Amino acid sequence: MGYDVEKTDAEWREQLSPDEYAVLRKAGTERAFTGKYTDTETTGIYRCKACQAKLFESDTKFHSGCGWPSFYQPISDTIEYIEDNTHGMKRVEVRCASCGSHLGHVFPDGYGTPTGDRYCINSISLTLEPVDPCAPQA
Repeated sequence: MGYDVEKTDAEWREQLSPDEYAVLRKAGTERAFTGKYTDTETTGIYRCKACQAKLFESDTKFHSGCGWPSFYQPISDTIEYIEDNTHGMKRVEVRCASCGSHLGHVFPDGYGTPTGDRYCINSISLTLEPVDPCAPQA
């Protein structure tokens, strides 16, 4: 594989809940509009639920109306892109570059965003690390 974080299937099953495992390790999808971070506006860093790698900054999150948290840009080099032709569609799957966990998909339809991209990410794939926007930055 060549990931920074490599675990056996048994280790992933022990670490993740059954729902997290189904999405992160088996490329499942949570139902639209049910995720914890769909409407969150908290300032912070979104990390991979499986390995805690930094993935997205909250200032790149936007409300796309798709039912999942949407971002227009990941933190540099944190995402792996995989062609996905399942379900009769041609899409681009996005995975964590550190551990290979499934995050969601990226679509080139993020109209009005600086990049034109919409990273449609499962909330269950993420952990939000809140940051106080008034705190001095190191």
